[in-house]
Amino acid sequence: MSKSTNNASIKGVILAGGLGTRLYPLTKVTSKHLLPVGNEPMVYHTIRLLVDTGITDILIVTNPEYVAGFVKALGSGNDFNCEFTYRIQEEAKGIAHALALAEGFAAGGRTAVLLGDNIFQDSIKQVVSDFQRQQKGARVLLKHVDDPERFGVATLKENRIVSIEEKPQIPKSNYAVVGVYLYDSSVYDIIKTIQPSPRGEYEITAVNNVYLERGQLEYSILQGDWVDAGTFESFAKAHQIILNRKE
Repeated sequence: MSKSTNNASIKGVILAGGLGTRLYPLTKVTSKHLLPVGNEPMVYHTIRLLVDTGITDILIVTNPEYVAGFVKALGSGNDFNCEFTYRIQEEAKGIAHALALAEGFAAGGRTAVLLGDNIFQDSIKQVVSDFQRQQKGARVLLKHVDDPERFGVATLKENRIVSIEEKPQIPKSNYAVVGVYLYDSSVYDIIKTIQPSPRGEYEITAVNNVYLERGQLEYSILQGDWVDAGTFESFAKAHQIILNRKE
């Protein structure tokens, strides 16, 4: 199946693994990414966000327990005007660990990575367009939040990122790195060099910091509403964002 696209050189990766323990017992029988947000499964919104940018070759990464549910819910991609590939993350060892599974799929090209539990009010066309104009490196999306300690936190100085810390107890800024990451082909070599964090995970912040050290990390600021729907409070907010958007 072939789909025409303005961003054919960028492949999409949606990370939809994890057990969603903070949403238990809703996640006792299904992935949190398949829970309804608005009138559709959560991951539908993430897919449409990518397709809206012209990225239509999309890899779904999930865990063994839920892969059958994703295939049943999403199929080949025809219903979304895109094409899906599926990979299984056998162990939950972090975002970078899951992204490593996309190396063959990326085939030496650029990758747009979205976390499947992130809900956005607005399009991400502009950040993808900004990334297209970069010669090399990576681009992250930042959002000013009230609870930065829950996220990777970027410190800015003179319109440049000078540091990123993963879930700091005392954040240096209120700029969270939200669940959209854009990488050139070197990301897969970088992942192979990073070490697990104290919590035993291969953190995407460690990958972003390598790009930062190379002077190859750019950023865009998100203006519209956004939430990572991983807690009951944020899950409720995700519903509201989608319902408001449809209205």
